[in-house]
Amino acid sequence: MDGFVTVIGGVNMDISAALTAPFVPADSVPGQVTLGCGGVARNIAHNLRLLGHEVRFVSVFGGETFGEMCWRECQAIGLDLSLSERCEGMRNGLYLCVNDQTGDMIAAVADTDIISSLTPDFLEARLDVLNNSALVIADTNISIQALQYLIDHCTAPLMVDTVSTAKAPRVIKALQQSQTKRLHTLKLNMQEAQAVTHCITAKEAANSLTAMGVEQVFITLGADGVYCSDGTRHEHYSAIPSRIINTTGAGDAFIAGVAHAQLCHTPFPDCALMGLKAAHVTLLSPQTVNPDIALIS
Repeated sequence: MDGFVTVIGGVNMDISAALTAPFVPADSVPGQVTLGCGGVARNIAHNLRLLGHEVRFVSVFGGETFGEMCWRECQAIGLDLSLSERCEGMRNGLYLCVNDQTGDMIAAVADTDIISSLTPDFLEARLDVLNNSALVIADTNISIQALQYLIDHCTAPLMVDTVSTAKAPRVIKALQQSQTKRLHTLKLNMQEAQAVTHCITAKEAANSLTAMGVEQVFITLGADGVYCSDGTRHEHYSAIPSRIINTTGAGDAFIAGVAHAQLCHTPFPDCALMGLKAAHVTLLSPQTVNPDIALIS
C-alpha cells in the first residue's frame, strides 16, 4: 500500500436512536439512544485507519464539549489531525438519526454549519500535503467552492462521496464550474444519482456522470449491490446477503473499501468488491464503524 490518504470533510457528534417497537408518528417510542463520533468523512477516515492506512484528516471541530470529544476520539484511533483546526466559539457538527426495528433509517437531521469554515483558502494552505497524498477523499459537506478548488488544484487522485440528495448537487456544480472538468472517482447511491442526473436507471445515470468528466462512477443500490462504470466498462455486482442491524455508515464503509482496493492496485471495477465486503461488515454491527472491517483485507 503506497503512501498516506488525506480525507476532507465533516466530523459530527452522532446521536442515534434505535427503536425497539414500531414507529408511531407524533408519539414517544421505546428504543435505545447512543452517542458517538461520526460524520461521513470521519467515518471514511476511521475505516481506512482500521484497514491499515496512514490517514491525515482535514476538518474543523467545534470549541465546545462535543468538539473536544470528537477531537480526542479521532486522536485515539490514530488519525493525523495536524491539518485540522478547532474553531473556538463554534458548535461542532451534530447528526441525529432514528432507525426502525430493522435498522433502516426513518429520519435524520444534519447540523453541519461549522464546515463552512473549510474554505478554498483553508485548503490552499494544505495543498502541498494534499498533492503528496496517494489518494484524497472528500465529502460534499464542504462547499461548492471548496470542492471546485480540489477538482482544479488537487493533483492526487480525488474521490468524492455525495453524502445525501440535498448535498450531492454540490459536486456536480463544482465539476461544471471547474477549469479541468475532471474527477477521478464519484460514489453515490441511486437516489443521489437520480437527483443529480434526472436519469431513471443506474446505467443511464453513470453514462451521464462519465460524460460530465467523472472517470469512475460507483452507484450503490442497497440490497441490489452496486453499479460501476468508467464510460467504457460497465459492471453490476450483487450485494452480500446480510442480516442487517444498522444501515448507518454502510456507504461510508463502501467508499473506504473501494479506496483501500485502489491503494492495493486492484483494477477497476473489481475494487467495488472490497467496497461491498466493507459495507457488509458494517451492516452487521450496531456501530457506524465496525472494527471487524480490519479483517476483510
